[in-house]
Amino acid sequence: MEKLVGASLKRKEDTRLLLGRGRYLDDLRVPGMLHLAVVRSRYAHARILTIDGGAASRLAGVRAVLTVDDLPELGSSLPALVPAPRLRPYRHPVLARDKVRHVGEAVAVVVAEEPYRLADAVERVVVEYEPLPVASSVGRALSPGAPRVHDEWPDNLAGETEGGTGDAAAGFSRAEVIVEARLGYPRVTGMPIEPRGVLAYAEAESGLLTVWVSTQVPFAVRSAIAAILSLPENEVRVRVPEVGGGFGTKGHVYAEDILVPAVARRLGCPIKWVETRREHFLAAAADRDQEHQARMGLLRDGTIVALETTFTRDHGAYPTLGEAITENTINHLPGPYRVPNYRGVGQNVVTHKTFAAAYRGAGRPEAAFVLDRLLDRAACRLGMDPAELRRRNMIRAEEMPFSPGLVYRDGVPISYDPADYPSGFEKTLALLDYAGWRQEQARRRGSAKPIGIGLAAYVEGTGLGPFEGADIRVDPRGTVRVHIGVSAQGQAHETTLAQICADQLAVPIEDVMVVGGDTQLVAHGMGTIASRVAAVAGPAVARTAREVARKARLVAADLFECAAEDVVLAEGRVFVKGVPDRSLSLGQVADAAVRSRALESAGGPGLAACVFFYPGTVTWAFGVHAVVVQVDVETCRIALLKYAAVHDCGQPINPMVVEGQLHGGIVQGIGSALSEELLYDPEGQLLSGSFMEYGLPRADDVPPLEVAHLAYPSPLNELGVKGVGESGIIAPAAAIANAVEDALSDYGVEVTRVPLTGARLFELLRATGRWPT
Repeated sequence: MEKLVGASLKRKEDTRLLLGRGRYLDDLRVPGMLHLAVVRSRYAHARILTIDGGAASRLAGVRAVLTVDDLPELGSSLPALVPAPRLRPYRHPVLARDKVRHVGEAVAVVVAEEPYRLADAVERVVVEYEPLPVASSVGRALSPGAPRVHDEWPDNLAGETEGGTGDAAAGFSRAEVIVEARLGYPRVTGMPIEPRGVLAYAEAESGLLTVWVSTQVPFAVRSAIAAILSLPENEVRVRVPEVGGGFGTKGHVYAEDILVPAVARRLGCPIKWVETRREHFLAAAADRDQEHQARMGLLRDGTIVALETTFTRDHGAYPTLGEAITENTINHLPGPYRVPNYRGVGQNVVTHKTFAAAYRGAGRPEAAFVLDRLLDRAACRLGMDPAELRRRNMIRAEEMPFSPGLVYRDGVPISYDPADYPSGFEKTLALLDYAGWRQEQARRRGSAKPIGIGLAAYVEGTGLGPFEGADIRVDPRGTVRVHIGVSAQGQAHETTLAQICADQLAVPIEDVMVVGGDTQLVAHGMGTIASRVAAVAGPAVARTAREVARKARLVAADLFECAAEDVVLAEGRVFVKGVPDRSLSLGQVADAAVRSRALESAGGPGLAACVFFYPGTVTWAFGVHAVVVQVDVETCRIALLKYAAVHDCGQPINPMVVEGQLHGGIVQGIGSALSEELLYDPEGQLLSGSFMEYGLPRADDVPPLEVAHLAYPSPLNELGVKGVGESGIIAPAAAIANAVEDALSDYGVEVTRVPLTGARLFELLRATGRWPT
């Protein structure tokens, strides 16, 4: 049968979803279920003096109003998903007790029989606060005498993160041209169609605490629930239903993940909480929020000799992911170029804003923005075409595997997977028609609608360990069940992992069922984060399926009275090589495997196996984006005329799924470039707290996306795959910013931050003094 890996098969999960048979968190119902709402702080920084739930509790249908005094275990700190021993320790309580540190922090809960009664009840919970001074920005947080986010800290700096190679100071001393810039990437966040939600109850017969969560990390949620509620982990089952998008926003443990099961245990009945969109804006973790002071040193022929950045990351009130995002920015900033001398220093700052975590890209879009802004400034200073400057510095195929001299956050020195970056770069220019658009740009110069061209190339560490596993079982009817520790939020795991399994077992893909997001199915799992499922869970599935195939050959050899190496698996059947007419179905072999002594030394009865894959380190993907923009200087509207991207994710399991991942990421990147930003006032109040103010990209913002694939297999796993989930979002903001500045070069506009809204573009043009108003 033809290999399935590499084929653009239709997604197996789509039939269920298109017919409305999917079940999301809010679709779940349990007899006796009550509904929960969270009372959230209206202040960014304040002492909690009293909480009075009397008026709320007297409303019809309200069952309870609870605070941390009623649930003292919820005063415990949420565990960090990423340990950060070099940063100052902190406590992130599930329910605030004495003080709140951001608007939207949970201070109490209300439980009612119907969700419609909750809004009235929440409004009647009276919380008396003593407002305190607020550090709502990094500048305020680092200023002398700033209000401290954590009283036990001497200031608001959690710690510094550093990385580099060579000697940056020496490199700059020999530079003939130095360009500098202060660059900012704003606070943005993932906006999944489905907000978060939790349903918790104790199973009547076993007493097992079952918690349904819309999450990307079910095992981390299980560990946190068990730790805070003082339960053995085997007495907690976390299950993930259909998830309507995650994007990293659901990639760590939240207070509500603990709070809801705690209330369910306290009241002895099922409890459900579903986040409102307003709550998502207020209380769901955001990302980006970096400010860089960066510079690049070059020789007059364009050779990069030094690169340096000092930057801040605003973590909000709690540094939930430690140094992970800061390290990502530092490690990705040199990109696909030879940079002999480099230094990056990131300051991890806490402020009185909602805590930050990871949003798709997680530190990489910021790196691309800084690097490519500097490259375009350097090209302008040198009088060189931006594409030519990149050509001269891009790592060549014969230099691979290339070591940039940095160490990844898994502790392993970085080594880029072999690939031909210059070839991918030229392919992107051809896909865009770079030369043709340069001619068109010259024709439009001086018009009211000039055009500009922007380029951005990047590398991406993908497939972070330490492991993922798969448990595969074949039943007597021939159905192959693949149980995995990761959960899906739209990435097509049921299709791509089934393709891998079907190839190894030589069965029709229709016979393979992939099920994840249930902590009872496999012993351990790390989660659907960091572009890691294909590169880590994929090899685990392949290895497990090969072990099942080996067992099938042993059992069939006993049945056929032949050598195991003479047994062939094909088209869902098993036969002796050269005798295809004498065959058994794989299901019949599975039935025989239950009693076959042939498996006595192969792990026990049944066609089943569980194997874990531990990658040595991350794989390195690569891509180039190119965009043409038109800027209407009279209306300050930016239109994308053409967008081209080339990406290398190694061996694509399903090219159609890969293209979909890239399209989705590019669109989100366009949103960051043109319209998305979470804005706070000096008192820490969110100003862009709805879709009226937070500008998600619309269909008319997105041009046709031309995407081409490269396929340089990774040597780090047998499938040759690299991650692709975050790749599309890395370069758009950098490329679009470059294109806008290029379009407005006659006006002297300097783009130093995104999003490039009409209002911001108006201010940039007006500030030049060259724009007729």
